[in-house]
Amino acid sequence: MPKKSFSELINSPGMPVLVDFYADWCGPCKTMAPILEQVAAQHQGKLKIIKVDVDRNPATAQQFRVQGIPTLILFYKGQPVWRQSGVVPAPQLAQAVQPFLG
Repeated sequence: MPKKSFSELINSPGMPVLVDFYADWCGPCKTMAPILEQVAAQHQGKLKIIKVDVDRNPATAQQFRVQGIPTLILFYKGQPVWRQSGVVPAPQLAQAVQPFLG
């Protein structure tokens, strides 16, 4: 299967896409991982979560002006509708994605 481009990934029809910009060496990013898994499990089939390693994808990180990590950006119909840098508690993250869930 050919690798999808970033724009194809964030244009998931009818489903919001949460992008986690992270790096392997980033402590707060490791804190964020189980929170993302929890939110993904709560909204299975309604929310897509993509992880983007800023070290491997500097152009994508630059395109969305990611300065600190972790940075979470929620895309809906290909457009960024919410973003937050730093660790986001699960309840706050769930609240942020709620209005965009089918």
